[in-house]
Amino acid sequence: MPTEKQRREAARRHLERQLQRRQEREARRKRVTLIASIAGTLLIIGVLIAIAVGFGGGNTPKSQAAAGSSSGTSTAPSSSAPVSSPIASPSSSPVRQATGPAVSFMGVTVKGARDLGGAPQVTSKAAKPPAKLEVKDLVVGKGKAATPSSTVTVQYVGVLYENGTKFDSSWDRGQATSFSLQQVVKGFTEGIGGASGIAPMKVGGRRIMILPASLGYGAQAQGSIPANAPLVFVVDLKKVS
Repeated sequence: MPTEKQRREAARRHLERQLQRRQEREARRKRVTLIASIAGTLLIIGVLIAIAVGFGGGNTPKSQAAAGSSSGTSTAPSSSAPVSSPIASPSSSPVRQATGPAVSFMGVTVKGARDLGGAPQVTSKAAKPPAKLEVKDLVVGKGKAATPSSTVTVQYVGVLYENGTKFDSSWDRGQATSFSLQQVVKGFTEGIGGASGIAPMKVGGRRIMILPASLGYGAQAQGSIPANAPLVFVVDLKKVS
């Protein structure tokens, strides 16, 4: 029969074994928790990377569209969307202003009229609205002629005929823009592609175009362009395709 001392020793060893097993279970629990935490963190990082890559890839075409890049997206006067107004997405580099003699036509004055390397400075003081599309060549191009169905690449400045307020400029966005002449307001189509009594522009040319409201946006206001507003564009034709 075990003595009291032996019973106490057996009880002590039993308690030690219980504590050891409890410590082992706690250690296993901590290891599992740590592994689960690491796995969860890695999963979240992977998801965030995937989202960042997805958004990064999707931004590129949007940026190109805003800039009127070589993808062909136009910010020119669309027949279904307003002219970008006021001037959108300006270039971070200063725009070189055209220099040289000024030319005036029907209340419109263009400074640096024949300097194709810089942005023309356009002012206007209209005596009365134009009855029809009016054009004046500041530089006559010698390249390919545009047609009303051409896709063209241009630099241009747009101002209100009444007071010369600028509402759009590809120069201020830092690059030329491309568009189909079948997808813009009628005055732009005829002023560049030609119409009855109006010769088409040729690559290398610069032209003043004064659009009556009926060949622009008519009675519908567009951004900073009021309803029934005649418009002035000074257009440089860079490419025809």
